[in-house]
Amino acid sequence: MVDHARAQHPADVGPVTPEDLAEGVRLVVALLSGPDAAAADWDRPAGTLEWSCWETAEHLADDLFAYAAQLGPQSPPADGYVPFAYRQEAPGKPTSVVFAQRAAGPRGLVQVLEACGALLVAMVRTARPQDRAFHGFGTADAEGSAAMGLVELFVHAEDLALGLGLDWTAPAGISARVLARLFPAAPTGTDPWPTLLWATGRGDLPGRQRPTGWRWYSAPRG
Repeated sequence: MVDHARAQHPADVGPVTPEDLAEGVRLVVALLSGPDAAAADWDRPAGTLEWSCWETAEHLADDLFAYAAQLGPQSPPADGYVPFAYRQEAPGKPTSVVFAQRAAGPRGLVQVLEACGALLVAMVRTARPQDRAFHGFGTADAEGSAAMGLVELFVHAEDLALGLGLDWTAPAGISARVLARLFPAAPTGTDPWPTLLWATGRGDLPGRQRPTGWRWYSAPRG
């Protein structure tokens, strides 16, 4: 596992903002709403994942919902997640709260994703500076929650694009801000989007070994 805590990523790229998150949601929804996505086989594996594209999109929606929910309580749990009743449809499948009606098809699935993304955007925009959201990789503030949501959006968009046969590239500026917030030891002299894929174990960088395990650091750094 790469130790991302040891080095400091420069902060001059600026913070992750609610507008960054809203733009990330918009871009991924647009990617998955086009005619090529609608005509694709959503039961195919999503990239290198064992989950299907449908299951991966549901998982992404569930992630965004969960990050929004963690910011909701005025007295959030300090050592665990808000106790929603999660379920798993079969062994090896995602464990989630959020599922989409199959009868609604890909369009309905993307609406579920968009709705969960909007919930997280709203919570990030209205959170107080002192609000915190538990996560196993570090209890986050609103900025950290937005950055985590963007990692989920961008890397799962990559998984889905590979599975559905779509073209996808995340914006460099937002990727750089996400790297600075969550991956402080990530390389800084490389293209931010391939670097984010490398940091999450999904891509290669010249001269660097791909991480065999990875994590982010979502706790605020003083």
